[in-house]
Amino acid sequence: MKYAVILSTLEPRDVILLTKQPVDRVGDERAVMGAYAAFYNQRGGTVEIEIKEDKQGVGMTKRSKKRFEAQQMVVQLNSLAHNLIVWSRRWLSVATPKLREYGFLRLVRDAFQVSGLVELDARGKVIKIVLNQKAAWAKRCISALNALLKPEHVAVILGET
Repeated sequence: MKYAVILSTLEPRDVILLTKQPVDRVGDERAVMGAYAAFYNQRGGTVEIEIKEDKQGVGMTKRSKKRFEAQQMVVQLNSLAHNLIVWSRRWLSVATPKLREYGFLRLVRDAFQVSGLVELDARGKVIKIVLNQKAAWAKRCISALNALLKPEHVAVILGET
């Protein structure tokens, strides 16, 4: 005999509606349990896929350190890299919605590898970013970067680097 437990914050009515069943089935315990199981199965392994993307995109392979403190630093840096990729995708996808569909590996390998120059003023503040005009991703991301950096008064242009 086997037992399984599904914990959910969804109300039975919500899970019935999310699985596209008639709302009158809320009173049927079997239908509700089946709806929870069906909804759980629809998740598509999102967490597992994201972990795999992290490892590939950020290069998180076996990096074990001998000292506990050093290993903790590696873990924290990997966490920071993950968060920066998630935030960057969210920021850039406002102006370029297509970026929302890209996984970590594709973002790191393609979008984040565009060469360019950063121009600073006398105080060290970024005033201009010149992206390599020959890079395909530069052309795809320039409007998103302009929209993101406009409030900071940073110009983003295509040019030769």
